[in-house]
Amino acid sequence: MWIEKSLIEGHYVALEPLTLDHVPALIEAVKDGEHWKLWFANVPSPEKMHRYVSDAITQMLLGNIAYAVRDRMTNKIVGSTRYYGVDDSNKRALIGYTWYANSARGTLINTECKYLLLKQLFERYEAIAVEFRTHVGNTVSRKAIERLGANQDGILRNHQILKDGSVRDTVVYSIIDSEWSEIKQVLLKKLS
Repeated sequence: MWIEKSLIEGHYVALEPLTLDHVPALIEAVKDGEHWKLWFANVPSPEKMHRYVSDAITQMLLGNIAYAVRDRMTNKIVGSTRYYGVDDSNKRALIGYTWYANSARGTLINTECKYLLLKQLFERYEAIAVEFRTHVGNTVSRKAIERLGANQDGILRNHQILKDGSVRDTVVYSIIDSEWSEIKQVLLKKLS
């Protein structure tokens, strides 16, 4: 596999490869904010967390690596994120399925998570591009992706049918290898 399943540690967060042992802590984290109730978000409810983690573990066998996000200041699991759509032959991956407890929002946790994931892809695995996708109506996610320095590539119209039956338009963003050095400096400045 192109991306190895391994612990990634930063100053504020540790990204731990997801296991079933994380389920109870992830249930507690998702209760903080109840983001599974947002119509545009793909966040598991407490009742669906075991299945969510089991599915993520199955996907890891295909090279899509999922992480529990641990806040190193409190030692609590505060969310989850992952590499998915991993395309080793074209040295590309998507970063997503990211959600956090309310207590982690507005902190440096997401910034460092994305920095660590991007750094690993571009510097260790020599990716040529990293992609992000979100619902066209998810302005919070869109702004967060844009703050990273990603460029909007376009909108996939009528891309997915959501759990409520509505049809999702998906905004696609990317960062390419030639942009990483500058984006890295911006992210490091935010983290300092």
